[in-house]
Amino acid sequence: MSPALPPTAALLDACLRQTLTPTLLEVLDESAQHAGHAGAGDSGFGTHFRVRIASPFFTGKSRVARHRLVYDALQEFMAAGVHALAIETLD
Repeated sequence: MSPALPPTAALLDACLRQTLTPTLLEVLDESAQHAGHAGAGDSGFGTHFRVRIASPFFTGKSRVARHRLVYDALQEFMAAGVHALAIETLD
């Protein structure tokens, strides 16, 4: 899924749902809280996100492996301007 628009919580959510078929997923855009910080864009959105996710793909995997799956799924968004991604993975 290639982002044609600036990254949004809805676009990240759709990508993660398609890739990792989560049983629980919350994606929050926290960009406005980082205004003026390094990596914060002028738009006030699309640069800092928080993801809370549970997926069957995480079964038996370490925390690092779970985070890698999330980063891999969102790689195109990272390249499109996401500066920070806080991840909480659940069983």
